[in-house]
Amino acid sequence: MVVKMNVFIVAIPLFDNEMTVKGYQLQDKDADMAVIVRDDFRDRNEEFDLPGLDLIKKVGVEPFAMDMPLFVEINQLQFLAGIFETKIPAPNNLVWALSSRMKFNDIVLDKLDNLKSQGSKIAINGYPKDGIDNYLITYADYIILNYNDDNFKKEFEDIKKNMRKICVVVTNIPDIETYNSFSNVKNTLFTGQFYNNPITDDADEIVPVKVNALRLMKQINEDDFELTEIAQIIERDPALSISLLRSINSKALGLGHQVTSIKNAVAILGQKEVRRWATIAISISFLADDRPGEITKLSLVRARFAENLAPLFEKGVFQHSLFMAGLFSLLDVILKKPMEEAIKEVAVDNMVYAALVEKKGVLFKVLDFIYKYEHADWNNISIIMIQNNISGEDVNKAFVEALVWYHQLLISIDEEKAESEMVEEKSE
Repeated sequence: MVVKMNVFIVAIPLFDNEMTVKGYQLQDKDADMAVIVRDDFRDRNEEFDLPGLDLIKKVGVEPFAMDMPLFVEINQLQFLAGIFETKIPAPNNLVWALSSRMKFNDIVLDKLDNLKSQGSKIAINGYPKDGIDNYLITYADYIILNYNDDNFKKEFEDIKKNMRKICVVVTNIPDIETYNSFSNVKNTLFTGQFYNNPITDDADEIVPVKVNALRLMKQINEDDFELTEIAQIIERDPALSISLLRSINSKALGLGHQVTSIKNAVAILGQKEVRRWATIAISISFLADDRPGEITKLSLVRARFAENLAPLFEKGVFQHSLFMAGLFSLLDVILKKPMEEAIKEVAVDNMVYAALVEKKGVLFKVLDFIYKYEHADWNNISIIMIQNNISGEDVNKAFVEALVWYHQLLISIDEEKAESEMVEEKSE
């Protein structure tokens, strides 16, 4: 199978009322068609095309949504053409989002029955005009409502009153205050820009493990740091010590012997590898341990995506700085401080500071591209690509590789945990 790679594709997280990710909403676009024209003038072939589907078939659902539901929107032509009937990995993960205006007929009913028999779930995109009497209600697991619609409040209340078993997905939540207004609402998912907005009210003190982690981060971001000082910091923190020894004694390194000394581990790895290990380990295990898991994922995917984009923007010499800029792009959220204060907790170069605090400089151009990509702003993405002579295929590869990299990172962490638990069981 030849997989088309010039596709813009991103999975946007869906949160419950406790800020826990419960699913993802797929946004995709054929890069060749992502131009600034009215929908009326677009190629009719696009009506039959679902450009991200082949990519999902190739890499699986997991890099996009792990084991959670992935919402995929299809129109009536795509539905009637049976675009969902081809074999897709993990079909139980998929939620097919169908228009609330889909016309009723026997063919539609047969295909709906087929979808449900495969284990897939159904979402109705938009509030049906005939409400609870709409034929799709019988099949629906979700109803998707736009917070910005004029009738949102009335429609939301009607669903909660008359269709209690159906989960509501509310899109375009603008800020954390609006999200918090739904704190007592159950069986509802939310998406929007609220989850990566800074939270600065009633900021807590950094817990001791964070203080130690930040001390280590400061050291490794110096141009030339002393490995002996790094070892001393790690030795003072049991969690860091365990993480480092697990990493260096993993089968992937193939040392042939067990390293039991922190000083030896640091010496073997050297500055470059210690910096990379510490950056990832701290981000996953410590800095974001009391924030939503999505924040950690987004930080790391941004970091890798930025690193991958560097050559495309002719900034290959700044790959490490771009990785750090992406990684720290949510530091204000993690530390619950304005970015200008949060960035002082870690050592970064002037370019990273300019990109994150001042939103300017040579790195911000790439970060701004990433921000637009995450929110499926395909028109502006296309403009930036044209201005920089970047192909959709290259952008696709850069983003998908970042997703797969993060997914593999989680797998390795799970394997380490499983091995550690086995060792503990044997020792008992």
